[in-house]
Amino acid sequence: MLQTPAHFIPLITAIVHANPTTLVFRGDELLVRDADLSLASVAVELQPERLHPVGTLGDSYFQVTWVERNTLAASGHSFKKLRSLVGVLDEQLLAIAGRAYQIAEWARTHRYCGVCATETVLLAGERCFKCPACGMSAYPRISPAMMVLIRKGDAILLARHTASPTNRFSALAGFLEAGESIEEAVHREVFEEVRLKIHNLRYFGSQSWPFPHSLMIAYTADYLSGEIAIDLDEIAEARWYGPGDVLPAYAAGYSIAGLLIESHLAAIARK
Repeated sequence: MLQTPAHFIPLITAIVHANPTTLVFRGDELLVRDADLSLASVAVELQPERLHPVGTLGDSYFQVTWVERNTLAASGHSFKKLRSLVGVLDEQLLAIAGRAYQIAEWARTHRYCGVCATETVLLAGERCFKCPACGMSAYPRISPAMMVLIRKGDAILLARHTASPTNRFSALAGFLEAGESIEEAVHREVFEEVRLKIHNLRYFGSQSWPFPHSLMIAYTADYLSGEIAIDLDEIAEARWYGPGDVLPAYAAGYSIAGLLIESHLAAIARK
């Protein structure tokens, strides 16, 4: 599952390092070398005021910066969609890059106050841009989203979301609305998307999901009542998959959705 390495130390204040690793983003694209898709930090001109500390991993120090959308990479380098590097870039580096991207997007989108349009100021020792005119503070945006794997006996409900960039099946998921608890969002999203009632919610785990700035909070739940009736605006297909069924393609390994499904399959295999 995509997660920050246990021995990674996040930093808010920059440190002096002889050979920092600079992750360079152009929107949601990361600068890499064409030869091996490894990280590259010298193929564009860097602006010191756009550099932000990310953290350390062992002896390595990571910082991040962003460049304009029309920036071109030097020969032998390319900007690649961060999502396209899943399964290609080392998992530890990918997790750090995901963290770095969220910092870069926050810095890029909060140069000016959203209230009065005054240029903001980065506060020392804090991940915060503040408006010197009206006092508005802007911290990195994190959008909480629920995910739930519904079980009906030994069967599980898998769905293909209309907005999925991979077209793979997954557990049901959706963003929280203002004023909701996570549990309330789980019940609401399940009923809105497939018209089912559930119970016995159990917390499974969470995962930062930097596409672009989500926090996935995952649960398991048991079917209670209802027949599947999908919301075509959200769901392209949904059905129950039992032990004898061939599972559709799903995101395995790097996502908490895959871990949810694989944990269920392992529990069934132990029976």
